[in-house]
Amino acid sequence: VQLQASGGGLVQPGESLRLSCAASGSIFSINVMGWYRQAPGKQRELVATITSGGSTNYGDSVEGRFTISRDNAKHTVYLQMNSLKPEDTAVYYCSALIATLSLQRYWGQGTQVTVSS
Repeated sequence: VQLQASGGGLVQPGESLRLSCAASGSIFSINVMGWYRQAPGKQRELVATITSGGSTNYGDSVEGRFTISRDNAKHTVYLQMNSLKPEDTAVYYCSALIATLSLQRYWGQGTQVTVSS
């Protein structure tokens, strides 16, 4: 099983970006999918998660600005990031709880998001 993230880049404050992360491999089902981020010198933190039923959870710093969604048929999770701030600069990692022969958490390779004027 692999998670492939894409969509990062360099944007100015106030602009938007959309991240995508697709799971591939011998997948029976995917439970929770989510995004985490890690800025230089800081611990990895929760950005947002979404269950297979569509229930969402957001970190306090992104609530109201970011929206997580998923396409179950495509095994893909998205993160729409609006009103980006310099403090959103980090490497963003996707994660998924995936059932193959067992239930296991998988991580994507990370995509850099830089917000700077």
